[in-house]
Amino acid sequence: MRGAKDYLASLFEPVEGPNLLYYGDNLDVLRREVAESSVDLVYLDPPFNSNRNYNVIFAQHNVYDADESAQIKAFDDTWHWRPETGSQYRAAISGGVPAKVADALAAVRTLLGENDAMAYLVNMAPRLVELRRVLKPTGSLYLHCDPTMSHYLKVMLDAIFGPKNFRNEIVWKRYGAHNDSKGYGRVHDVILFYSRGSSPYFDKQHQPYESEYVTERFRFADPDGRRWSEQNLASPNPRPNLTYPFAAKNGLTYEPPPNGWKYTLERMRDLDDTNRLHYPAKAGGRLRLKNYMDEMSGVPIQDLWADIGAIGGTSPERLGYPTQKPVALLERIVSSSCPPGGTVLDPFCGCGTTIAAAQALGRRWIGIDITYLAVDLIENRLQHTFGAAITDGYVVDGIPRDLLGAQALLREAPLDFERWAVSLVKGTPNEKQVGDKGVDGVIRFFTDAQGGTGRGLVSVKGGKMIGPPFVRDLLGTVTTQKADMGVLITITKPTRGMKDAADHAGAYTWPVTAQQFPKIQLFTVADLLSGKRPQMPPTLTPYIAAERLAPRARQLALEPVG
Repeated sequence: MRGAKDYLASLFEPVEGPNLLYYGDNLDVLRREVAESSVDLVYLDPPFNSNRNYNVIFAQHNVYDADESAQIKAFDDTWHWRPETGSQYRAAISGGVPAKVADALAAVRTLLGENDAMAYLVNMAPRLVELRRVLKPTGSLYLHCDPTMSHYLKVMLDAIFGPKNFRNEIVWKRYGAHNDSKGYGRVHDVILFYSRGSSPYFDKQHQPYESEYVTERFRFADPDGRRWSEQNLASPNPRPNLTYPFAAKNGLTYEPPPNGWKYTLERMRDLDDTNRLHYPAKAGGRLRLKNYMDEMSGVPIQDLWADIGAIGGTSPERLGYPTQKPVALLERIVSSSCPPGGTVLDPFCGCGTTIAAAQALGRRWIGIDITYLAVDLIENRLQHTFGAAITDGYVVDGIPRDLLGAQALLREAPLDFERWAVSLVKGTPNEKQVGDKGVDGVIRFFTDAQGGTGRGLVSVKGGKMIGPPFVRDLLGTVTTQKADMGVLITITKPTRGMKDAADHAGAYTWPVTAQQFPKIQLFTVADLLSGKRPQMPPTLTPYIAAERLAPRARQLALEPVG
């Protein structure tokens, strides 16, 4: 593997352009938007855990309805073999993927049959082919998975990247212990590390020495407290040209070891001038070289990562998103395999941990996710973590920017259309698709200094047939649910009767300042796209906030010699 300095000096050219966040199917986005050989690092964490649903947990303020859930289903990662899966499989092995990949799929199908695991692999294979395509010749891919599917995914990756480009199977110990009654505790994930070519960029990372190692290894210290270990200056092999006597600054001359010195006379004099030589305490002793601990990088990172734990319930990083990984884990991967100024791609970017790590480390990033909730969460996370100015540094693609785009989203993904509309007014989308009594989201705001909150209910109507009953229904729901205000969002313009019904709905008085706001407010999608927003008290962020990232300085702990 090439070192960072060599690579930067001879090969790397930073990619110009903004960071990119895509809402859509990553296979379509990769084929349409991401150029060949344009990415330095791919990290992906494609979920697979049969019969498990994943929820986004929103910030829980002081809600009035005890049954109101602050969790919303983000995605269901249960994969099933369906008729369309069979069509995908046949298309893949009939030329849709390279021949070796098709052979691997066929072999695994013989082993597994037509089941959930095979459906997952059929969907993953063309995506992994595309991810290899977009990698630079010096690029790398890290695929994060659990032991359930790691061996099957490795077969696919061997077929796509070639067995010779397999670099490591990294074991991430994410939990301390699990009490699994029918076997050993399952406490680790697997990260498969592949490169596109034979000379990937790789900047070896280190971690601090353990205190026991420091005490044992760096046993000596200079008067100023700098710890050091001693190293033999004798050559391990015969060096007849380095068998000179060495006259040191202490006025003594030291005879060469049997095989000669490790270094030339000039280098030995430099070491003597810079206080790097340790003179023997006894006559006949040997010179030693001082290796100062504060000049050491630390212990090189191995393929067992037990120093970064999973995000716990009290962690300041916790966003409540499924499969969320710690920023430190992604920072290690990004620092190792993406050069400064390079580009990181995460095609299953979820809550945006890869993006946050890339942003903090000064790398360009591309994120893709198929759920609108994830894209909205990432935008909120970026702005909270790095400040509002970050919005100038990235572009979101796939989210409606005009009425035609909103209508297209409504046709293709009605639920995401509702969630998108609710997010425009800083609301929390409703969990339920049915039985929601016309409520698609909730906007919250403080009502006193003790943390009390008020609520504005949001109703989204995508149909063309609208009228005053929608306004009256929303007002009735606001009353029965003991909410304070209501916002009705429509695709088409409200009728005169709707406006009249809203005008007669009364006003809400905010107890903090006694300011009054219309109790029911009407907005079209076009209004919201033009920047118009409801009149109401300052709203609370719907998502659990991420911690603000600070630069992490790597340093080795220095302990006094005692």
